[in-house]
Amino acid sequence: MTNYVKAFAVMIAGLLLGFAMTAVSLGLGRGFGALHAGPWTAWPRHGAADIDPYARAVLARSGEAPLGRDQGLAFFARTDSSGAPLDGRCDYRILDSTPAARFWTLGAASAAGRLIDNPADRYAFTSSEITRREGGSFEIDIGAQARPGNWLPVAREPFVLVLRLYDTPLDVESAPDPTTFPKIVKLHCA
Repeated sequence: MTNYVKAFAVMIAGLLLGFAMTAVSLGLGRGFGALHAGPWTAWPRHGAADIDPYARAVLARSGEAPLGRDQGLAFFARTDSSGAPLDGRCDYRILDSTPAARFWTLGAASAAGRLIDNPADRYAFTSSEITRREGGSFEIDIGAQARPGNWLPVAREPFVLVLRLYDTPLDVESAPDPTTFPKIVKLHCA
């Protein structure tokens, strides 16, 4: 009888350890095959048939529907260009370099990936609606306080920026050139 109790205890401990390790694995990242360009990171396989099981589990848990590989690519930034975490108590400026794409969107989300509720009902900018300067360049200001021009509101908490490139010729098999991606510059903090 004691051998059965010991075997049962070992089995339960193994199950609990397995569940704990799975929870940790899902909470630490978005899978394998990340593509980095400065502060921007994408996972090109998320929209492909050969997605790894950890990434599949993360996407199933979050409910996110990634772009298909032939549709485009989503890049996420959790830090500014100097490597400091993005914080809604600070103001930022995004400078206008974007990789080649037929269309792009750039928006802010909460650290958990949800839309940030704001009185301006502004959640993202698109390449077709952004106000540009002469010559085609643009800047986007990010912060909790309203300002004129291209302003993207955020809450006074950590946030993430999401750059979606649609129909892009970007080569996902090699490291993209970080100079072709938007720079995220911290201006000041409250």
